[in-house]
Amino acid sequence: MSDVQFEQAAQQHTQAQNDPIRHVVVLLMENHSFDQMLGCLDEVHPDLDGVRNAATKTNADGKGHTFSPRPTRERQMKLDPDHEHSAVLTQIDGDNSGFVRSFANGYPKSSLAARQDIMGYYPRGFLPALHTLGEQFTVCDKWFSSLPGPTWPNRYFALTGTSKGEVGMPSGLDGLNPKWYTEQDQDTIFDRLNEAGKTWKVYFYDFPASLLLKNQRKPGNLANYRYFDEFFGDAAGPADAFPEFVLIEPKYFGEAQNDDHPPHNIMKAEKLIADTYNALRSNQALWQSTLLVVLYDEHGGFYDHVPPPSNAVAPDDHTSTFGFTRLGVRVPAILVSPWCASGVCHVQFDHCSVLKYLCDKWTLPPLGNRTKAAASIGLAIRTTSTARADTPQFIRVSNQSLIPDHVELEKKSSNSNQHGLHHFADFLHAELDRLAADAVVSAAHFARAQTFWIRMKSALGSAIISVGQWLSKDFYQARDQRDARTSQAFTRLSQQARGNRSPASRGNQH
Repeated sequence: MSDVQFEQAAQQHTQAQNDPIRHVVVLLMENHSFDQMLGCLDEVHPDLDGVRNAATKTNADGKGHTFSPRPTRERQMKLDPDHEHSAVLTQIDGDNSGFVRSFANGYPKSSLAARQDIMGYYPRGFLPALHTLGEQFTVCDKWFSSLPGPTWPNRYFALTGTSKGEVGMPSGLDGLNPKWYTEQDQDTIFDRLNEAGKTWKVYFYDFPASLLLKNQRKPGNLANYRYFDEFFGDAAGPADAFPEFVLIEPKYFGEAQNDDHPPHNIMKAEKLIADTYNALRSNQALWQSTLLVVLYDEHGGFYDHVPPPSNAVAPDDHTSTFGFTRLGVRVPAILVSPWCASGVCHVQFDHCSVLKYLCDKWTLPPLGNRTKAAASIGLAIRTTSTARADTPQFIRVSNQSLIPDHVELEKKSSNSNQHGLHHFADFLHAELDRLAADAVVSAAHFARAQTFWIRMKSALGSAIISVGQWLSKDFYQARDQRDARTSQAFTRLSQQARGNRSPASRGNQH
């Protein structure tokens, strides 16, 4: 580290410790690009690098058609753009000129209108929560996903500072042999908070994807998971009783899915964002000491005009598959607090910038080389003067906007994140079955045979369910049962963890 870098790091550390923030809430959404969701805000923030700067950009589909950024009011993208690692590399090739071509290759029968939606952006005011927050607080217009790739590795980065070399999602046979993604055993921000005696909670709806991190499945950590409806009561209580760090995970399954993943109605995600803000804003004492980070894990295959930088620091030595020096596509990111100005922060951030801020604020050991080198989001937080009194009291999302135009799409939707979480839940069920079997079977050879049989049954059952959903006339019922089984995995895991926690061990947990 050079003298200049050392001085900058020291300043960030001091600033984070001295700012008035006592609670950090991260709402981590799914699969949209900066231009698509926030690019229109260059109308209110003239220095924002938005759609005005993208006006002359084009993308060709390779079939003789060329597309430019245009406003869209499409609330449900009928087709889910490819955002796997290889597809993203194609999209950002040639000055970000491959987005539509990637989509057309994945959906060769797609309409010209669907291809245009890849280049679409929402006009100012169309997204009631994001656009209100973006107008009133700090928009980060150089926030890139941590790697060019899909949801899971980017979420690993957001919570641990690394993906241990993984750049993809489970698919095909990986779904039946999930070892590579169930062994993400690196230290997490939650581990660091535990060590420092800091309080935290994860609020979720149906199934928390953060359980993919092995350490989160420890009994002491599972005790900090709560269903989202408890968030409102906690946010209404005494500020000093509210957790110092909060992760909010959206609903990933079912017709009420609000993670913003196509093809579900984007207004359901807007309501989640609004509900989170409204709950914090309604408690004045909590509001004046809280930073809400509204962030998207990756771009979901939608166009953004800013090429991702190649100056990132590799997090660790897991670089055989990808060097991890190039960031992913720009994503929506807003810092919301009475200590954040209405405007734009132009500092280059990625998901590790949240970890950097938390480590600086509470003097936590850094989570990998990327986090250590990252710019801190604390740079956008004021440390002097008084809290703003001009922030919106309430954000409303109309009930009418929550009604989807295409109900059938929400009933049929199934994406790689959902498939992967289903397979992961099968893994958890198999592990819990094995533990139950081991408790009553004393013969070691029989226990090993039983374990093998249980694993084989779970893998076979997962495959049969997947096929059966498409073959059965009762498709919707099968899908609902599949979603319920995945949700039940958390319930079983929590019950088993509570049963294994002795009074002494409970006393040692934060």
